[in-house]
Amino acid sequence: MERRLGETVNADVPLYERDPEAWRAYLAEGNAKQPRKRVSADILIRDREGRILLVDPRYKPDWDVPGGMAEANEAPHEAVRRELREELGLDVTVAGLLIVDWVPPHGPWDDLLAFLFDGGELTDDQVAELEIADDELSAFEFCTPQQAEQRLRPYVWRRVAVALDVLETGRVQYLR
Repeated sequence: MERRLGETVNADVPLYERDPEAWRAYLAEGNAKQPRKRVSADILIRDREGRILLVDPRYKPDWDVPGGMAEANEAPHEAVRRELREELGLDVTVAGLLIVDWVPPHGPWDDLLAFLFDGGELTDDQVAELEIADDELSAFEFCTPQQAEQRLRPYVWRRVAVALDVLETGRVQYLR
């Protein structure tokens, strides 16, 4: 006999109370069948002049903002902190969320939730200490918004441009 959510043997005792192990098994089965989302976590970091930190990944043709893909069961803000430590040896406090962008399926990729966080402004000492810490990056540079627009893919620039506006308005944006 198959059990259904909330099924009771007697009208007074639901499955989650009567058999907690069976209830957890039921939930685990449902969890295993649910779709998974890819999640990216990037960060907008500026220097004292307001220029934006960009990175040049070796594995793709265009510049990008620092960050990367979240691992299984990793919170997006922790994913971006990990990526910064791994790639640039930089440990920053994630100041807050600026953008969530839903990217539809394209090419070989399923859809994606892209988070863009505020990494604040680095001090001159922090900028001086930046260095490439692994071989995923070939370069990094602080760029004006105009330079960033030229180097970034259009959809990445769109996120950055909206994020710069969010810094002024304080209104987190959902893009799609």
